[in-house]
Amino acid sequence: MITRSNLAEQLRQYQIRSKHDWASVSFFSSTSSSSFFTSSTSRVDVVVFVIWEIAVLAFLIFSVVSLYFKHNQLAFILVCITVLLLLCMKVTKQVRLAKKKKRRMLLPLSM
Repeated sequence: MITRSNLAEQLRQYQIRSKHDWASVSFFSSTSSSSFFTSSTSRVDVVVFVIWEIAVLAFLIFSVVSLYFKHNQLAFILVCITVLLLLCMKVTKQVRLAKKKKRRMLLPLSM
């Protein structure tokens, strides 16, 4: 039989478990600028966004190097690719957060 105390206990356990999720250190996060750590992210999210950030940093470094060697067209193309990667990263993050928010809203019904 489902009682109010059982539901409260399950919710309390879920909140405790969700606090132990991995945090992502992201300079491009949509959270406040004072904290770099976001809660409720999984290991997969951390790995994916670290790879995205390394790719963005690599493209920026390659564009600076190409500017140094006076290849302006290549530098412009690399900067455009970097901007597209940043936009894709933002959209992907917003889609994942929307899915997580939708699942979180369904949580009390599934309990």
